[in-house]
Amino acid sequence: MYQWRKFDFFEEKKVKIPEEIEGEIQCCSSGRGRIVLGSQDGTVSLLDRGLQLQYSFTAHSSSVLFLQQLKQRNFLLTVGEDEQMPPQKAAICLKVFDLDKRLEEGSSASSPECIQILRIFTNQFPEAKITSFIVFEEAPPVIFIALGLDNGCIYCIQGDIARERIKRFKLEVDSGQSGKTHSAIKGLGFRVDGQAFQLFAVTPSSVSLFNLHTQTPTRQTIDQIGSETASVAMSDRLELIIGRPEAVYFYEVDGRGPCWAFEGEKKFLGWFRGYLLCVIADQRTGKNTFNIYDLKNRLIAHNIAVPEVSHMLYEWGNIVLIMADKSALFIVEKDMESKLDMLFKKNLYIVAINLVQTQQADAVATAEVLRKYGDHLYSKQEYDEAMAQYIRTIGHLEPSYVIQKFLDAQRIYNLTNYLEKLHEKGLASKDHTTLLLNCYTKLKDVEKLNIFIKSEDGVGEHKFDVETAIRVCRAANYHEHAMYVAKKAGRHEWYLKILLEDLDRYDEALLYINSLDSSQAGMTVKEYGKILIEHKPKETIQILMRLCAEEGEPSKKGSSNGTFLSMLPSPVDFINIFVHHPQSLMEFLEKYTNKVKDSPAQVEIHNTLLELYLSHDLDFPSLSQTGNNENVDLRADRGSYVTAMSKAESNGKIFFDDASKEKERQERRQKGLLLLKSAWPPEQEQPLYDVDLAIILCEMNSFKEGLLYLYEKLKLYKEVIACYMQAHDHEGLIACCKRLGDSGKGGDPSLWADLLKYFGELGEDCSKEVKEVLTYIERDDILPPIIVLQTLSRNPCLTLSVIKDYIARKLEQESKLIEKDRIAIEKYQEETSAMRKEIEDLRTNARIFQLSKCTACTFTLDLPAVHFMCMHSFHQR
Repeated sequence: MYQWRKFDFFEEKKVKIPEEIEGEIQCCSSGRGRIVLGSQDGTVSLLDRGLQLQYSFTAHSSSVLFLQQLKQRNFLLTVGEDEQMPPQKAAICLKVFDLDKRLEEGSSASSPECIQILRIFTNQFPEAKITSFIVFEEAPPVIFIALGLDNGCIYCIQGDIARERIKRFKLEVDSGQSGKTHSAIKGLGFRVDGQAFQLFAVTPSSVSLFNLHTQTPTRQTIDQIGSETASVAMSDRLELIIGRPEAVYFYEVDGRGPCWAFEGEKKFLGWFRGYLLCVIADQRTGKNTFNIYDLKNRLIAHNIAVPEVSHMLYEWGNIVLIMADKSALFIVEKDMESKLDMLFKKNLYIVAINLVQTQQADAVATAEVLRKYGDHLYSKQEYDEAMAQYIRTIGHLEPSYVIQKFLDAQRIYNLTNYLEKLHEKGLASKDHTTLLLNCYTKLKDVEKLNIFIKSEDGVGEHKFDVETAIRVCRAANYHEHAMYVAKKAGRHEWYLKILLEDLDRYDEALLYINSLDSSQAGMTVKEYGKILIEHKPKETIQILMRLCAEEGEPSKKGSSNGTFLSMLPSPVDFINIFVHHPQSLMEFLEKYTNKVKDSPAQVEIHNTLLELYLSHDLDFPSLSQTGNNENVDLRADRGSYVTAMSKAESNGKIFFDDASKEKERQERRQKGLLLLKSAWPPEQEQPLYDVDLAIILCEMNSFKEGLLYLYEKLKLYKEVIACYMQAHDHEGLIACCKRLGDSGKGGDPSLWADLLKYFGELGEDCSKEVKEVLTYIERDDILPPIIVLQTLSRNPCLTLSVIKDYIARKLEQESKLIEKDRIAIEKYQEETSAMRKEIEDLRTNARIFQLSKCTACTFTLDLPAVHFMCMHSFHQR
């Protein structure tokens, strides 16, 4: 007891019992906001919270021995003596008063209605002195009353007493123990735990437990030592508390439990809100002391010397001690803040922590006590102990408060411990993850780093921010750890970034991409394809073929399923990764077009291939202009190309290639020509490429064969011969006109006129060519000779001999035509003269016409005419 600290967690307030209560107080009870006192003169008094008398009434004609205020109903049970006839005898009765029903008695007093009176002792239950009384409210209106007697018996009354629907039975403490004297019942206590309904009984020589939930109650003795006094109570943990001079004992259903050695006679025991209440008489000094014990924290919460105590009650959240001198002492518990302030002033932080935990304070209040204790230890430079307290505040105390303290103190080990606990509880932010990983790297604690990074619940349950962990490990050159986190969290972009940018492990990166599903692999190739193409072009192209054409999976042939192809990535989506490697792009697109014949993006693919095939040095101007844009528009307008071409010409850029480059260039051009032809099948009106773009590319790169094919395919014959004219290819020009200028084969004969005009304005000797052209102009009579003469007259290098034969043939032809016309004129003149003579003869001379009859008509014609027509047909006579 001397080791227990004493505190003033309670405060007292003295109150006087009203003077109207004259008789000696025999018993008392509390409940429903009142205190009820039973006096020796048979009077019952009801007091309010201020211990002011509400009213009194006479319950018994003699002394009130016991009383109980019910909690569930406003009933009052009293046990007292009532005089009977003959007057020298008295009967002990149990009365039930309904306090809600008041009977007027005169003008100034009233008493509640007594709804039932039961005689306790009957022939079956012989009379004895009642030493203890206890009531248990089962379920209204059923109650259970136990009366302990000095003969070792317990009388039990169970049921609805108000209606006298009850049953009585008797329990004997020492039944079956022959030769043993009866012991008085000193204390009783009900224990209700679920379906178990039990009754403790204490005598000076034993502690017994009765099981009342069985049809026939059974008894077991749990201790052979009892108590001589009535200092018995029940705790809120359903333990029986017995006070003996040497100690206070606790009993469970299976026997004696812990005991607390408090010396002195225990006059009263009680249990209040987890505190043990004791009124102890010191035999040496004769003084009484009232102690409130906090058993969990081993402290005396209150200690006060008191006069003779007659009763101890609990009401209104207070402890009420009724003294023998009719005074009362209210003992009130102080608030938690006041109690903690007292402990903090004495630096009793451990006691404070235990106190808030014992009294089930909220988590915030507990965390505040722990914080103050941690601050106290920190000020004493006891950093390990301080951190232990701060860790217990996690979830309630702002982490930055603790982190700042230990950063200032440069206690990296303690800080690491705190940050680990934050992550374990899932309360860490990105900054906390960064700080913890930095602590590990500074400490070079690879083992802990492994545990943190590779723990089974780390990445999966997101105990830390994944991206932050990757960044920190990568910055500290812990690449393997960063890769582990990235892979486990499915952050493929980070995994590849480390492999390619930090470790240059290209083969491993390619294997990793191959292991991903198509959508994820596509995204990663778009992001890191430039690096892969630079170092591993062939392998990267294989991955692209797998993505875009499902190469290697025969069951998914793209050429046979256009719907499936539309679901695959398009090669166009990956063109930007080849910005500095056009040769690899060409190889990729060639492989793709060889495998997939009906790609939805074949127009864009063919456009790109044409640009590559026809470029002078296998550059890729359209892509290089767009830079690293994700979406490359391959349908460039004509103006941008013309501008680029003009710019190159204005700079006077001349390309000199060696033989191998020239050979490679010619091979590409042949591929380009083949693509122009194969991608424009005869049965299709439009080609599988952009015609305008193809013409621009051919013009920019001086690809004559391609231009000629496109112009001829588009029936732009004049543009075709313009190409030959620009190249001064006279032989080809004439051959082209022979092929395209034949009207019988759908050609345009006017091409010969354009060709003659070209030679006429050429300014050089082209007699041979002119003669050949004149042959076709003369054959098809395309131009009159005068126009031919005017056109050729502009070329000073041409002599008359070039057209002499042509003119001679034309003149001879004209002469023949003139002679033919003269003969025809003479013939027409003779016929005209004969007709005039006949007309004149008809005018001047009579002529007889013979009657004729038409074989098809029924009438006779008599008309003066040489020719006539009937209705049915034409007839000449």
